Amino acid sequence: MERLCAIFILCSLLIAGSYASTTKETLEAEKWFRNLSQRREKVAKLRFYIQDVLGGPNATIWEVARSDITSLSHTTFGQIRVLDDLITAEPDRNSEKLGRAQGLITSADLRESALAMNLNFVFTAGKYNGSTLCILGRNPIDSMNRELPVVGGTGVFRMARGFSISNTYSYDPVENYGVLEYTVYVSYV
Repeated sequence: MERLCAIFILCSLLIAGSYASTTKETLEAEKWFRNLSQRREKVAKLRFYIQDVLGGPNATIWEVARSDITSLSHTTFGQIRVLDDLITAEPDRNSEKLGRAQGLITSADLRESALAMNLNFVFTAGKYNGSTLCILGRNPIDSMNRELPVVGGTGVFRMARGFSISNTYSYDPVENYGVLEYTVYVSYV
């Protein structure tokens, strides 16, 4: 009986301790949320470039899984890749570095080359340093002006929503290197 009582007291203390240990960040988020109804919505248009290193020792995109059909499919259906690409202000890979594009892309169409994308733009410099935008949707990669939804964000971009337009700016098959242009239209509070 004493053992059961001791376990009960220990569990109670652990649960109470987890509720009592509110961090500074949590308090700031609570304050931000309480004032949400008084905030004005802001809008932004961002243009930046993703540096896609598709092969070689410095590749930024790596295959992590494939299905039984992937090698037989003209669309690489079932291939899953992760990426950690550089975001720059201009198409030149040596231009100002703004952050990283990180996420998961899956070849998800049996008929045409299209990706299901979960992509996070992680800003590490400039006006949006420390903030992220999240893109989630279907990307028909052979099309022009590919529209993908902005479904959220962090930091400056809390409560973000909007859309992005992406295009292949350039591709060098010898280097297996691509540059993607993203224009993002986003509202946030």
